[in-house]
Amino acid sequence: MKTRRSTLKTLAALTAGLLVPAKGISGDFYPPNDRFGELLPLRLLGKTGEKVTMLGIGGAHIAHCDEKTAEAQIECAIDGGVRFFDNAHSYGSGLAEERYGKFLVPKYRDVSFIMTKSTATSGKKALAELEQSLSRMKLDYVDLWQIHSIRSPGDVDARIEQEVLEVFRKAKESGKTRYIGFTGHTDFNAHKHMLKRTNILETCQMPINCFDPNYKSFINNVMPSLVEMEIGIIAMKTLSNGGFFGGTTHFEGGKNPRIVPGVATVQEAIHFVWSLPVSTLVTGANDVPMLQEKIDLAKSFKKMNEQSRMELVERVGKADLDGAKVEFYKA
Repeated sequence: MKTRRSTLKTLAALTAGLLVPAKGISGDFYPPNDRFGELLPLRLLGKTGEKVTMLGIGGAHIAHCDEKTAEAQIECAIDGGVRFFDNAHSYGSGLAEERYGKFLVPKYRDVSFIMTKSTATSGKKALAELEQSLSRMKLDYVDLWQIHSIRSPGDVDARIEQEVLEVFRKAKESGKTRYIGFTGHTDFNAHKHMLKRTNILETCQMPINCFDPNYKSFINNVMPSLVEMEIGIIAMKTLSNGGFFGGTTHFEGGKNPRIVPGVATVQEAIHFVWSLPVSTLVTGANDVPMLQEKIDLAKSFKKMNEQSRMELVERVGKADLDGAKVEFYKA
């Protein structure tokens, strides 16, 4: 408990360094605007120096919903000041990327930070997936390309031996992507091993939520190294991809005991994540109201103090919930 508290306190203290202030004539701080309106507050994306909105939209859910809802979510995101857009080659067998190519890129490419990912286990396949991703989204380059869903230290070694990392390096060198990173939600040891094997990656996407410090924790075991290495941290699974709502499959709630609303509120859970040194929080929204809820939470965000953060972590930890069910995606 003492170590966990110390880690969370140290990490939270570093959050201020990511915030990007915009100062008006009156001296008040406010989010900047672009040609579509006011943006959500910006945060630095690690050593890339990029300024990204604190909320991003999840690509998996863009494929999971119907086309009309997907378009509406993209429009809602733009109207709400979101400018970070997550995706992956594998989402909906390419459907999510195709929908970006249809609804996002033609109108909003110049104001959007667009990311995609590859689960390829060989360099040859990774390059082929990148070319297909660019074609689907009607892009000449992506802003961020990530090695997707690493599962174990052995998986990391195998992908590096099969030249996946080298293909990512060359893609950045050639201008097909501006930045490169990696993701995973299974085993924090995979992330630790990746950080030992290379120092060329600039972002990391991983589960970050108020239950995580109690169970196979990415926050405790990976986040300190990411901060030290100035790697941009992209938060996902912030409500445990349905696990906070009793689910044990992606996208859905279920009949298991629920953290929300039984133990914590959505606002507490989301504001907890933003109180840590994350660059952006990728939300997986099933529909427009769910996305709007997160936009409103970004606009109302005030950093939680140490007492509130620890009380929340301890509260969910004492709720006698099975970690393997709450965070069912962890190994």
